[in-house]
Amino acid sequence: MKTVREGFPEDFLWGGATSAIQIEGGYDKGGKGLGTGDMVTVGSRTSRRRVTRELQEGVFYPSHEAIDFYHRYKEDIALFAEMGFKIFRMSISWSRIFPTGEETEPNEEGLKFYDNVIGELKKYGIEPLITLSHYELPFALSLKYNGWGSRKLIDLFVNYSEVLFSRYKDSVKYWITFNELNCLLKPYGTYIAGGMLSENSDLTYDLEADTKQERLQAMHYQLVASAKAVIRGREINPEFRIGCMITYHTPYPYTCNPDDVMLAQEEDLINNLLCSDVQIRGEYSGQAVRYMHDHRIALDITDEDEAFLKKGCVDYYTFSYYTPFTLSKDPALELTSGNMARGIKNPYLKTSDWGWQIDPQGLRWALNNIYHRYQIPVMIVENGLGAADTIEEDGSIRDDYRIEYFREHIRAMKESIRDGVELIGYTPWGCIDLVSVSTGEMAKRYGMIYVDKHDDGSGTLERRKKKSFDWYRKVIATNGEDLT
Repeated sequence: MKTVREGFPEDFLWGGATSAIQIEGGYDKGGKGLGTGDMVTVGSRTSRRRVTRELQEGVFYPSHEAIDFYHRYKEDIALFAEMGFKIFRMSISWSRIFPTGEETEPNEEGLKFYDNVIGELKKYGIEPLITLSHYELPFALSLKYNGWGSRKLIDLFVNYSEVLFSRYKDSVKYWITFNELNCLLKPYGTYIAGGMLSENSDLTYDLEADTKQERLQAMHYQLVASAKAVIRGREINPEFRIGCMITYHTPYPYTCNPDDVMLAQEEDLINNLLCSDVQIRGEYSGQAVRYMHDHRIALDITDEDEAFLKKGCVDYYTFSYYTPFTLSKDPALELTSGNMARGIKNPYLKTSDWGWQIDPQGLRWALNNIYHRYQIPVMIVENGLGAADTIEEDGSIRDDYRIEYFREHIRAMKESIRDGVELIGYTPWGCIDLVSVSTGEMAKRYGMIYVDKHDDGSGTLERRKKKSFDWYRKVIATNGEDLT
């Protein structure tokens, strides 16, 4: 009989997570083409971001410089190493490798940039965890094919993936195909996950111009592309570990009314588990089939697609966890939102500066639900607190609220390990301050490293350690034992 595991495994992968469009900058450097993320304007808590079909004069696009990781990666990676990172989750910009997505040869200058980044990580003994597609693709593919609305993108993505797998077959072990793929189930998810645009010249992030049919068709093409990339990756290096990535919102029924309970279960089975069922089990679940039937969704799905989905299952499950959601059939209840989803406000939970509900217990619930459904290794690759940090008169940033957030979530992780969950890694989101995808702000700070960059684009880009920097360094050094 198994015994209860106490504490984190000795080889646990502590680290941090970012994405190219949120840190890299250098949008027009090194032969890079425009990506979909480069076409999104700044926003705020009260004004929504816009997706433009052309770059507009006098308009601020935060990703163009971001925090300038493109020029400052050595400085940043040295700080990650000082914290003791074992792993660093990053993404590669598709348009830096194939500027329009359809070139016959990759952009060598773009590949050399990532050679240098990966080499710098390996110098410090940090494992790269690479996401192939994190909310962006070459903008030319949006204009020509309507992004992931076209089956054409499947083989273009596989070709892009093959170039990276071949280039880094001896230096990268851990890969993720698509970031938060299940966001395509949400209204307007196509703009950030698939970069799809309608004929309108200007789109706001809340415009529900896409339909369930369009979103799920794009999602299916991404699922097939993921499976084909997994198959090709294993051919190139059988030692690769290739995972899925899901945004998980723990679903609570608002009451014990059976209608609320069933609504919460449906939320879990569809919005949380539909994509991972396909990526891990190799086929759409019965609940997914019924959901598409009930919503009159008719997928372009072939026998060959189904064969690829069955063969191209992932090795491990990764997910983001920020906030749970409470569900009810009662339309009069107060709503709240967080990480591209909405639910009923839970009276038992505190909220962040941006109104996201905070619930470490929900992370333990999610870990148990995920692991005991799939029984493959699990990694939390996004988790963190967006807050309005303040620089004190002495220059320090005392983010005790962030430390408390991490402390309670790590305690929940330890409890899930005692529950039998095979948790292999933790990469908190925005280990360094970065551009918010949802609002385009810098004021919504996640990092343990402060970056002097502001919502209007001003700032010196100076890096500064927050109080949480030294706290997390101690956590890693003690393998999660010292959380004081």
